[in-house]
Amino acid sequence: MKVTEHIKNANGKTLFSFEIIPPKKGKNIQDLYDNIDPLMEFNPPFIDVTTSREEYIYIEKQGLLDRKITRMRPGTVGICAAIKHKYDVDTVPHVLCGGFSKEETEYLLVDCHYLGINNVMALRGDAMSHQKYFEAAKGGHMYAKDLVSQIQNLNCGQYLHDVLEVDDKSDFCIGVAGYPEKHIEAPSLQTDLKRLKEKVDAGADYVVTQMFFDNEKYFQFVEAAKKAGINVPIIPGIKPIAVKRHLQLLPQVFKIDLPEDLIQSVESCKDNKQVRQVGVEWAIQQSKELQEAGVPVLHFYSMGKSDNIKTIASALF
Repeated sequence: MKVTEHIKNANGKTLFSFEIIPPKKGKNIQDLYDNIDPLMEFNPPFIDVTTSREEYIYIEKQGLLDRKITRMRPGTVGICAAIKHKYDVDTVPHVLCGGFSKEETEYLLVDCHYLGINNVMALRGDAMSHQKYFEAAKGGHMYAKDLVSQIQNLNCGQYLHDVLEVDDKSDFCIGVAGYPEKHIEAPSLQTDLKRLKEKVDAGADYVVTQMFFDNEKYFQFVEAAKKAGINVPIIPGIKPIAVKRHLQLLPQVFKIDLPEDLIQSVESCKDNKQVRQVGVEWAIQQSKELQEAGVPVLHFYSMGKSDNIKTIASALF
């Protein structure tokens, strides 16, 4: 079932969902199941599975360093299929522009269609560590709106190079990212909203926001999006702070602001156990306010760990 259908069928009730990261190469999928199991009691209608782009590693060879390209967390579509089969829940694989050609993207989407996966999250992705700015892969998309267009074309039976008579077309529900505090590269929030409108106009069905810690920024973002003509569901993304270094790391990586009350509470903690509790309590209060405001879904960034998400969900659902 599509994400938008789950939202419609909920009749205004706020749903629970979460996002997981594929295990690194060489790890067992059981670790992933062990972190999903405790969250299934809250009946998530869908689970997101991230995709990591390629990265460089250096291998010593005869005294010299040889640079090789690899993916440390492959298998997004396979993991989605395994989760869908094991838990009978819809899954949402993340599809990136970065690191993929249009042909590779088409093959991935065809695999999803074969497997009965009919939701995808279309993202540009980040620049590689050695790049100052994002660069498209050879033959790939530069912008998420173009990726959305490719997915939408496939829904209409339009493949990249083949003229096919298609009886069984894909019908992907397409999610995209939104940024309540604007994308790091956008010159202004208004410009960023224009880019979001382009993705929706290209065929995006819903939006999931980047993490935020001040609900007012989400409410303002939703209002501004509506004024810009964006009328698809906007799902808030929530991440509980878990360690003290998040005070520096999250603003640095995601260019977001943290409320002063939260900063002071974290700084007063003696250890990360206390920080984790502060993060849980903040996320509960944040989520309750969003729930009361009637948000369609509370989407949690679990980062592969479920204990704090379970505590939060237990207070809400």
